[in-house]
Amino acid sequence: MRAHPIPPVTEPLQFRAIGLVRGIYIPTDPDQLTRGVLTDCNGLELEAVVLGRVLTLMRRYLAMDQSHLWVVYPRCRDSDRLHLQIVGVWEPSTLAPNQDAADDTLPHSQGDDYFSVRGELIFTKPETGEMAVKVRQQPRHGGKRPLPFKLSIKGELSQKHLRHFVSLDLRRQGQELYLEHHEVIAPMPSRGGRFKGARKQVTARKSR
Repeated sequence: MRAHPIPPVTEPLQFRAIGLVRGIYIPTDPDQLTRGVLTDCNGLELEAVVLGRVLTLMRRYLAMDQSHLWVVYPRCRDSDRLHLQIVGVWEPSTLAPNQDAADDTLPHSQGDDYFSVRGELIFTKPETGEMAVKVRQQPRHGGKRPLPFKLSIKGELSQKHLRHFVSLDLRRQGQELYLEHHEVIAPMPSRGGRFKGARKQVTARKSR
């Protein structure tokens, strides 16, 4: 079992959008766990679906009337609502009971409502604190690559970073993701695969 729910990246231009949300998952249909709502500690309901082997964990090991720390993929289907795809649960004390060192504590950077988003900055409006990042997904079985998706984020990034690959540390507040820190990795490759410049820029900014 790995040490943290969100692993470090393995490539400089590795796309991803993943986060942690603590809450109670309630399926829309008790007989079908795949679709429902994730109710956080403030009583806010977040639209959610369950993917893959998490269904087995839910049925066999988890008390579904209790709050858990879920590993999720964020999506923005509507401009004012967050959609979550549940892909895991971080609860070593429950899922690895035979490991003496099983520990549910997290590093400060990966606490509740933390999100890591890495992708291409395609829109930014610093005067209103709005921005958007495009994230490309890995090919699925059969070699078909899913379409990229866009995430809307609250925060300030200069327009000079448009068309650059960025790494963002975000924190969820309600239905929105707010920028805490960012790193500008490099300009996006041109069609020939080369970068327009090789300088790496590193900056950090707290959310408002």
